[in-house]
Amino acid sequence: MAETSTRLLRLLSLFQARRHWPGPALADELGVSARTLRRDVDRLRDLGYPVDAHPGVDGGYVLAPGAALPPLVVDDDEATALAVAIQSQLASGTGGDAALRALTKVVQVMPRRLRSRLDAVRSATTPLPWRTDDVPAPDHAVLTTLALACRDAERVRFGYRAPEGTPSWRRVEPLRIVSLGPRWYLVGYDLDRHDWRTFRLDRIAGAAGTGVAFAPRSPPFADAAAFVRDRVVAGAASSRHHVEVVVEAPADLVAARVGRWAVVRPRTATTCTLTMDADTLDWPLLALGSVGAEFSVVRPPELATLAAEWAGRFLRAGAGEG
Repeated sequence: MAETSTRLLRLLSLFQARRHWPGPALADELGVSARTLRRDVDRLRDLGYPVDAHPGVDGGYVLAPGAALPPLVVDDDEATALAVAIQSQLASGTGGDAALRALTKVVQVMPRRLRSRLDAVRSATTPLPWRTDDVPAPDHAVLTTLALACRDAERVRFGYRAPEGTPSWRRVEPLRIVSLGPRWYLVGYDLDRHDWRTFRLDRIAGAAGTGVAFAPRSPPFADAAAFVRDRVVAGAASSRHHVEVVVEAPADLVAARVGRWAVVRPRTATTCTLTMDADTLDWPLLALGSVGAEFSVVRPPELATLAAEWAGRFLRAGAGEG
């Protein structure tokens, strides 16, 4: 829906610049097929935009002469979803100036009530390019509640689920919302923990303003986006496994097998130390298995436990057990 709405905004912009468009040229401008273009024109007509179609060599699509463009008709959730989609394009680095212009235009054509909500999302959010896995879009009610609280310097209260799943209630003085690729974060001062924190929006539930205004604090950082990026990077690094093993094989032999993914240092002429950082412990065991040599685990102890589990599984398979 958000992709289609963004394309409709682009289509409206093209008609504002030039009322008559040959069908193929208009489809090329939008990067869509003729069939998709016809569906988009039909959507504009359903919304009240007077677009005529003329067949023939000189035909195409024409915005009716003298027609005034009506406001874009969308509801609250659709408007917020559109703003989120465009803001995410800015964060991914794929939208650039075009996405920024689209976000500005969509705010301008909205009714005043929706314009206030969208303007709060736009003004309270800092996009930060980042590559990550696909994640669900943030809850629109949560996003707009927090954006309005950032704009109005109003304390908020919400339920929060920690990474390990532990729930808690938080009272926060919100400062800024940062979109880190497809993930969205709130930066604010946690009143119960007396510290500046980041909160992932997809882990927030029941966000509500308290009606209590606050005098903005001076954060110990100059850039909210950099604060989020540093916290996320630090969290990702702390969740990685730092592996160190001693391999009963010459360093050059081990490096030839796994040197692209690990650091191999000689200990003696026939042994070496292998170190590796990994998100899971399965990959280090696979790499070590490909070396074809005895090894002992220095750290972490979970790697030794997993190796014993794998050894038992392989022994049972070799014995023909299920």
